[in-house]
Amino acid sequence: MALRLIDGHDDGGKATKGGCAASACGSRQDELAHLPEAIRAKVHNHPCFSEEAHHHYARMHVAVAPACNIQCHYCNRKYDCANESRPGVVSEVLTPEQAVKKVLAVAAHIPQMSVLGIAGPGDPLANPERTLATFRALSEKAPDIKLCLSTNGLALPGLVDEICAHNIDHVTITINCLDPDIGAEIYPWIFWNHRRIKGRRAAEILIEQQQKGLEALVARGVLVKVNSVMIPGVNDAHLAEVSRVVKAKGAFLHNVMPLIAKPEHGTFYGLMGQRGPTPQELRDLQDACAGDMRMMRHCRQCRADAVGMLGEDRSADFTLEKIATMEIDHVAAMKRRQAVQAAIEARRQAAQGQSQYGSASHPAGVSVALTLPTRPAEAPSPAATEPVLMAVATRGDGLVNQHFGQAREFLIYAVDTDGARLAGRQAVDRYCTGPSNCGDAEAALAGALQALAGCAAVLCAKIGFEPWGRLEAAGIEPNGEHADEPIETALTAVYREMATAGRLPQPSTTLRRQAC
Repeated sequence: MALRLIDGHDDGGKATKGGCAASACGSRQDELAHLPEAIRAKVHNHPCFSEEAHHHYARMHVAVAPACNIQCHYCNRKYDCANESRPGVVSEVLTPEQAVKKVLAVAAHIPQMSVLGIAGPGDPLANPERTLATFRALSEKAPDIKLCLSTNGLALPGLVDEICAHNIDHVTITINCLDPDIGAEIYPWIFWNHRRIKGRRAAEILIEQQQKGLEALVARGVLVKVNSVMIPGVNDAHLAEVSRVVKAKGAFLHNVMPLIAKPEHGTFYGLMGQRGPTPQELRDLQDACAGDMRMMRHCRQCRADAVGMLGEDRSADFTLEKIATMEIDHVAAMKRRQAVQAAIEARRQAAQGQSQYGSASHPAGVSVALTLPTRPAEAPSPAATEPVLMAVATRGDGLVNQHFGQAREFLIYAVDTDGARLAGRQAVDRYCTGPSNCGDAEAALAGALQALAGCAAVLCAKIGFEPWGRLEAAGIEPNGEHADEPIETALTAVYREMATAGRLPQPSTTLRRQAC
C-alpha cells in the first residue's frame, strides 16, 4: 500500500505532533479552528465547504439555468439518467417560481437542508435574470438557508455586485487551468461579447475572467471554492500550480475532481476515449495540491438538481408533479427546521466535549441519545507508525451504519495515532440488490474488492459470509463490530486494536506527512 499524505489545512504556520497541522490531523472539532469566527459561521453547517458538516446537513440544487456561455469537452447537458450523479445532469429545468416552491417543499420535508445552490445545467451567470430572481425570492422566504452558486467564471467579474447584493456568500468557480494552451485542449469555444471565440484566445479570455472574478469575490468577503476536473494527460501535471495560485489569491477550498467520461454520455472526451484518473492517481494529485491548499475530499460531483445529503439524491421524491400534491404549513416547517438544526448543533458540541479521541462525528437525529465508547485508562498507546487506509460504509450522520452489500460508496480515511482524516471516497456497484440475489453479484463484489485495494480494514454495520472471506483473502480486515458508532471513534478503536495485535500492514513506500 502506497499513500503519500500531505496535510492541506492552513494553520497559520503552527504545527503539532508529527509535523501535522492541528486542523488536519483527523480531529474534526479543530477543522475550522484556524479560521476567523465570521468565516466559521459561514462554513460550520455547509456540507460542501465543511467535511465535518456533510455528515449532518443536506444540500439542494435547483436547475434554473439552462444556457451556457462556454463548451467543455467533458460536458453534455442533453444527457440525463436518473442514476447518474454528475454535474450538468438534470431531469427538469425550472422557472424561478417553480424553483422557490420546490425549495420550500424540500426544506419542509428535509429539515437538515441548510444550503441551496444553483449549478446549472448550464452556467448560472449565463442566465443571470433567472438565477438572481430565484435567489432574491429565497432570501425573502427562507432567509435561514445559505445561498450558493457554481460558475465557470466567464461572466463573473461583471456580476460580483449583484452576487453580493443577494446575500450569496459561497461561490464555486471551475478553474481547470492557468495556461491557455492547456485551456485550448479543454474548451473548444466560449461565447463572449456576442460572438463565439475559439482556440487559445478563447482560453485566454476565460482564464483572465476567472482570475478577476476570484479576486473580486475574495475582496468582498465571499467564500470561494475552486473546482478543477483532473484530466489525465491534459491538465493533471498543471493542477498543483492552480492550487498554489488560487490559494495565494484567497480561495478557501480546492476540489480536484476526477474526469467522468463514458461514451454513453455523449461528451467529446467520452467519444474520443479520454480516460479518467484512477483512484490512486486522484489521491496522489490531491495530496500534492494539499501542500499549498486546503483540499475538499468528500465531493460527490452532484447533479444539477440533487436533493438530500451528500452521497444521496432524493430529487425523484420532489418532482413538480409530486410537489403539487403536498400540503405544507411553511411557518411550522421553518420552526421545525430551526429545532432540528439546533439539535444537530447541540449534538455536535456534545460529541466534541465527550470524545476522548477528538471526534465530532455523531448522529444528527433529534431523538437518539449519543454515547461514545471511552478508552480504558490503562490501555497503552500504540507505537507511532505511518498512516494506513481504512474504508467505511455509511449512510450519513457520521456513523458506521450501512451494510457492506448495500454500499454504493466507501469513505476512505487515513488513520494513525493522531486520529483519522478523510482521504477520499470510492464509488462501487451494490453487491446486494435484494434478498433473492444477495451474494450473486460477482462482478460487483470483484469491483468493490478492487476499489478497496490498499485498505487495511473496512468498517460496516453488517457483512455477509462471502464478502467477509473474500476481503480477508485480499488482505483487508472486515469489521462489523462498531455498527452505529461515530466513524472517527470507530476508526481509532480499530486502529489501536490492530496496532496492539501487530496487524497493521507495513507500507511498501514510506508515507510522509508535512505541515502546510
